[in-house]
Amino acid sequence: MRKHFDKTFLWIILLLSGVGFIIFTSASLGLLARSNSELFTSVAWKQLILGLGLGLASLFTIARIKYGFWRKYAFYIFLGTIILTLMVFIPGIGLNHNGATRWINLGFISFQPSELLKYGFIIYIAAWYSNKKKDVTKISFGLVPFVVLSGIVAAILVAQPDTDTLGVMLVGAAAIYFTAGAPWKHIFIMGCIGLVGLGTVIMMKPYIRERLLTFIDPSKNGLTSGYQIQQSLIAIGSGQVVGRGFGQSVQKFSYLPEPVGDSIFAVAAEEFGFIGTSLLLLLFVSFAARGLKIASKAQDAFGRYVTIGIITMITTQACMNIAAMLAIIPLSGQTLPFVSHGGTALMITLATMGIILNISKYQTRS
Repeated sequence: MRKHFDKTFLWIILLLSGVGFIIFTSASLGLLARSNSELFTSVAWKQLILGLGLGLASLFTIARIKYGFWRKYAFYIFLGTIILTLMVFIPGIGLNHNGATRWINLGFISFQPSELLKYGFIIYIAAWYSNKKKDVTKISFGLVPFVVLSGIVAAILVAQPDTDTLGVMLVGAAAIYFTAGAPWKHIFIMGCIGLVGLGTVIMMKPYIRERLLTFIDPSKNGLTSGYQIQQSLIAIGSGQVVGRGFGQSVQKFSYLPEPVGDSIFAVAAEEFGFIGTSLLLLLFVSFAARGLKIASKAQDAFGRYVTIGIITMITTQACMNIAAMLAIIPLSGQTLPFVSHGGTALMITLATMGIILNISKYQTRS
């Protein structure tokens, strides 16, 4: 058993956070050309103080809490995050933006409670299957709970709508279910249910159909739904091998939508080129590999499952963002973890890294 946290994983997190803040700082300069300097200052300080500052403080604080705590209170954590997420539908509390009701407005700050729901869901799924590990192969203790719990969060997030976050959550939960020993026939059934659910959502939500059509032919609606992906590809192509240099992106000024949000990878590619973005990708690969190594040596099933769920979820989100900016998959709207704007999202992500660091402290030696 280790006496200290996994220092390699900690350094990867710190590097991702540091590199992410450098990229974010440059990308946020694009706000100056679109609005006033007050917005730029507000966004930058929230990312620095709320995201990095409180995030790192939360990381080191939670890293000292024995991870069994999260298993003991998993149900209450999950229930609390569900209630908090449902509060977005309360008039005067929920904030509507661009047709989506995903935020809670506290006046001095607004945040997406689904960011907490993601981890509450993963923690409870991990706790459930670690408690029922001998019965996972039974449909009543394996597949049915997965479908029911997924259905609950799906109903809430589709109503907002926030289908992108839902997709990431389900991938993380599926990774836990698979690792717990789900039979292949149950995985097949789960996949069929997922396809039916995806088809239903596509039929219900016109914006998802539009994303698919734009993905098939981005040039068809170059000034509307295809605008973002075209501008993203221009930015990425302009970076070439070594990039234009820090702060020298042209696309972030007036052309590229959401330069500090889901388009931030395009800004990074334009400024740091193929070499810079390859190094960023290497950091995410190292993050995933080291996280899964910690999971493989976890002291118990819960530590293994929760680590796999969190690492899979964050890595999937990063892959979706980058792939969408490269037009490999339809535009997802997912932000890039550790990099994109979102002080509360960064703080929560760093806080959950504390859970994994604590698990690494108790991993068995090879």
